[in-house]
Amino acid sequence: MKLTVLGAGCWGLTLAWLLNDNFENITVWGREKDLSEDLKENKHTFKPLEVQLDNKVEITSDLASAIEGADIILSVVATSGTRDVCENLKLAGIKSEQILVNASKGIELPSLMRMSEVIKEVLPEQKLAILSGPTLAKEVLQGKPTAACVACEDLEIAKFVQHACNVPNRFRLYTNTDVIGVELGGSLKNVIAIASGFAHTMGLGDNCSGTLLTRGMAEIVRVSLQLGANPSTLYGLSGMGDLIATCSSPMSRNYTVGSMLAKGKKIDDILAELGSVAEGVKTSKAICELAEKFGIEVPVSNAIYEAVYTDITPEQLLSKLMNRKLKEEERYV
Repeated sequence: MKLTVLGAGCWGLTLAWLLNDNFENITVWGREKDLSEDLKENKHTFKPLEVQLDNKVEITSDLASAIEGADIILSVVATSGTRDVCENLKLAGIKSEQILVNASKGIELPSLMRMSEVIKEVLPEQKLAILSGPTLAKEVLQGKPTAACVACEDLEIAKFVQHACNVPNRFRLYTNTDVIGVELGGSLKNVIAIASGFAHTMGLGDNCSGTLLTRGMAEIVRVSLQLGANPSTLYGLSGMGDLIATCSSPMSRNYTVGSMLAKGKKIDDILAELGSVAEGVKTSKAICELAEKFGIEVPVSNAIYEAVYTDITPEQLLSKLMNRKLKEEERYV
C-alpha cells in the first residue's frame, strides 16, 4: 500500500516516520518553500523537531505525483490552507476511492466550518476520515505510546484506516462514527491549552489548573452539543484525552503560546519565535464567534481571545474570570 502525507510540518513528518513500516511506499508532499534542502536530500530536518525519515520516503512538491496510487492520503496542513489544498487535489486528479484522512485540528475562518465540512464542500464524493487524539509529536518521535481515534460516518472506512495505521506498542487507534465530536474536541481544546500555559507561567497553582481544565471542558461541551456532537465523544481520546495532554505539557505549541502571553509578549512576536502553527490562536476567535451566534457562555475562551487580540493584562484577565456572576455547575450526564 501507499501512504501520502500532505504537509511537511512537524506532525506530518512525525506521522510519515511513525507509519514507515506500515506501508510499502510513502510520499511526503509540501510546498517548495517548505521543503529544506536537508529534507529533500537527506530525509532529515531539525526544525521544529529533529526527524530522520527512511530512505524509501519520497519528498516532493508535485501534488499530482504525490497522490498517484495512494491508498490513504493524510492531510496535515494548517487549517487555513486546507481549502486551497483540496482545490489543488481536485485539479491534481484525486480519485473518490482514495481515502483522505484529515489530521489537522482547527476551524476555518471566517466560515466557522469544521475541516470535514470544508473538505466535503470542495470534494463532495471523497472518502473522508478524521484522525485526532493526544498526539504530542515529540513524545511520538521518542517512541512513547499513545492512542487516537479515527472518525468516519462509514464505520468500514474508519476500520480500514484503523488497521492500516495502527502501530503495535506505540500508536493504538480506535474507531468512532461521531465526526462532529471528534473534530470539535480536537479543535476547541487548543484554546484551553493556551489558558493552561498562561496560568502555569503566572504561577497560579495546581488548583487553578484543575479549575481551568474542568471549566474549559464545560465550554467545549456546551459549544459541541449545540453543533450536534455526542457528549460521550468529548470525554474520550479526542476530547478529554487531548485536553489533558496539551494542557499539561510545554511540548504543546498552544501551551507555549499561553506561557509567552503571560510573560507579556505580543502574539505576532510569539508566532514568529515559534516558527510553526498554533491552531488555538485562530480557534479562540472561532469559538467566541460560535458562542455569540448561539448565545453560549465561554468565559475562558473569551479571556484567551482577549489575551491574544487585545492589550489586556494578565491580572485583568484573572480578575474578570474570578469575579463573574456566581452560577450553578452544569450537569451533562
